Amino acid sequence: MPHKRNWPQDVTEHSHALDLERDVFKGHDPREIAQSLKRSAEASGRRNATPFRSAMSMLTFYINRAGSGLDEEQRRILERAKEELRTLFHKPPKD
Repeated sequence: MPHKRNWPQDVTEHSHALDLERDVFKGHDPREIAQSLKRSAEASGRRNATPFRSAMSMLTFYINRAGSGLDEEQRRILERAKEELRTLFHKPPKD
C-alpha cells in the first residue's frame, strides 16, 4: 500500500487516470488548459468514463489535492478551465 502522502501520485500512475501533458495545470490560459485535457482524454486508452468526465475529473482532482497550496489566481484560472471544458465538449454551463 502506498504511503498516504504519495497516494495522488499513485493514482495518476497506476489507475485509469489520463496521461497528461507536462505542467498542464500550471498554465495561465484556461482555454489552453481545457484543450490539453480534452486532447489527453480523447487519446487515452486508460479511461473508463467519457472523455468529458475523465477530463473534468482530472481537473477537479488536481484542484482538490492542491488545496490551500494553490494560489488564488491559479485557482481562478483552473475554475475557468472547467467552464472551457464544458464549452469544448458542448455541455451546458454549470449554474
